[in-house]
Amino acid sequence: MTELTLSPSLLRPTAQAPAAAAAGDLERARRTAEEFEASFVSMMLQPMFAGLETDGPFGGGQGEATWRSFLVDEMGKQVVRAGGLGLADRVLAEMLKMQGLDPQGAPIVAAPRDPETV
Repeated sequence: MTELTLSPSLLRPTAQAPAAAAAGDLERARRTAEEFEASFVSMMLQPMFAGLETDGPFGGGQGEATWRSFLVDEMGKQVVRAGGLGLADRVLAEMLKMQGLDPQGAPIVAAPRDPETV
């Protein structure tokens, strides 16, 4: 077996990296972060429905129990559409930071160090 390692290109920008991420790439990253937050919210809501009986206005039974997870997933997505918990923003910032980009998608450039002040 071999060990898995991170590609050096993920740790810092390289000469081959584009000057700034395309707007489509930023939008795709934001969508991914929001999907992660929706998944997290639905996982947090799941225990709320764990002990509920399925007999009620929807007829109950095995059918309702089967489809309940889809309902909870949609609730998570709706929470994110309504503003969410703020988790997507933090996840997006970390995703960009790991790629060496600032929040606008531009490469993070370190200021040159003055050898006399070091």
